[in-house]
Amino acid sequence: MPTRRHQTQTLLGPAAVQIFAANDRLNQILIENLDPAAWRAQPPGKVRTIASIFTHMHNVRTKWVRLTAPHLKVPSQLQRAKCTQQQARAGLAESAARCAEMLAEALGGGEGRIKNFVRDGWARPWPVGPEMLCYMLAHEAHHRGQVCMLAHQLGFPLPKKVGYGAWDWEKLWKDVAQVPDLPQLSKMSFH
Repeated sequence: MPTRRHQTQTLLGPAAVQIFAANDRLNQILIENLDPAAWRAQPPGKVRTIASIFTHMHNVRTKWVRLTAPHLKVPSQLQRAKCTQQQARAGLAESAARCAEMLAEALGGGEGRIKNFVRDGWARPWPVGPEMLCYMLAHEAHHRGQVCMLAHQLGFPLPKKVGYGAWDWEKLWKDVAQVPDLPQLSKMSFH
């Protein structure tokens, strides 16, 4: 008989894939609308550049995949000193696809190979579950906030439509529904 945790994960798997896709769409929207001059602008103090933040996000995703789902193709890491906005967008799209595969397998309720989420080599592994998705989303939301704040402080504020658009989840769901090869949620409502 399936356990309650198994039943929850079976329901969560497809939703987690779409949620992470919407999360990545937010990253893509920020980069698309970021003034190119802000990409490498050096903030005062010992603070990462916007380019470094986005490459860090991608590189951490590759670590999650490598440590948690080594049977999946691990994307190449990005070099923060050389990475362009276009390279970051492509890298993030690829690492988002691998993270979506990892989430689908881990949270799909099946007998997949993924039993634990390993977020770092020094951290204790967690059994797969909703905490895995929450951790991944919180990490990226934290860095998106940094990017928005830095862009503003450096004199390159993002357009207001971008800030407001981050809360237009109906549009984000519609945008990610157009992504090829993304498992779609059937008959689920997000109100």
